[in-house]
Order: sequence, then structure tokens, then C-alpha cells
Amino acid sequence: MTIPRFLGLATPFMLAPLCLAGGGGGHEEPSVLPSAEQGITPLVTALVVFVAVFAILSLKVWPKIVKGLKDRENKIREEIEAAEMARTQARDALEQYQQSLAQARAEAQRMLEQAKAQQQAEVAARKQQMDADLAELRAKAMADIDAARRAALSDIYTQTAELAAAAASRILRREVGAGDQKRLIEESLAQLAGARN
Repeated sequence: MTIPRFLGLATPFMLAPLCLAGGGGGHEEPSVLPSAEQGITPLVTALVVFVAVFAILSLKVWPKIVKGLKDRENKIREEIEAAEMARTQARDALEQYQQSLAQARAEAQRMLEQAKAQQQAEVAARKQQMDADLAELRAKAMADIDAARRAALSDIYTQTAELAAAAASRILRREVGAGDQKRLIEESLAQLAGARN
């Protein structure tokens, strides 16, 4: 109900006491205290107007006010619940982010350790291969040195035997034969081996 309509309905009730008070036919002298007739009529009229206004307000205006307050209360409650839900979702998202970050750090650490282990394994394998190659080269070098030593010793023995045979043939003035030469070589080798030990 709108205010102009309310005033239109309430105006006759408000003006009634004035009409009743002034319509007595005779002119009464105004006094400080109203007469019983003048005091009861405005009182009844005021009570009737009050009850009518109270009834109109109770039936039309008060339900709208209560409905507006309930709607506002429900809206505030929904906003609080939405804020709580958003806070819970934010907390869950933060926890999930922290878990993801911890997993990423653990994965990075694992990958780093795996790379270190792989690098160490490669270094160990290369060292082992280099040691094997070095041992092979050393063995080959020793074999080459030993073969060269034998060849050198054989040449030395041969030359020594020839020189010894030539010296012996000069001393003996005779020619040393192959058998004599062989015997002299063997004796020289035995003496040389004895001297080395």
C-alpha cells in the first residue's frame, strides 16, 4: 500500500474528531480542561485511527519489512557461506600447490641424484676401460720390449760368437768349424747368463 493511498484512507478518521467537536450546535466557551464530551470523542477517534493504522501496517507493511529483513539475512548468510567455501577452496588449492611443489622438488632431487649416479658410473666405466687399455698396452709394450731384448741378445750372442770364433781361429791359427762355433756360443751364453744373475 502506498503512502498517498494510506493518507487518503486515514484522513476521514483523523478529521472526524474535529467535526464532532465543532458540530455541537452551540458555541461553548473554550476552557482549559475539555468537557467529557469533548475528551471522549477524540479519544475514541484516536483509538479507532490507531487500531486501523496498526491493522493496515500489520497486514500490509510489516510483512514486507519482515520479508525484506529475512531476504537480507538469507543473502548475508549465503555470502558468508560462499566466503567460507571460497576460503576452504583457497586453502585446499594452497595445500595442493604445496604438495605439487614438494613432489616437483623431490622429482628434481631424484633426477639430480640419478644423473650424478649415472655420471659416476660412466666415469668408473671409462676408468676401468682406460685401465684395461693401459694394461693391454703395457703388456704389449713389455712383450715388444722382451722380443726386442731377445732379438738384441741373440744378435749380440751371434756377433760375440763370431768375434770369439775369429779370435780363437787367429789364436789357434786354424779354422773353427760349425760345431766348435756352436759349442763356444753355448759356453758364452752360459757365462753371460751366470754373470747377469
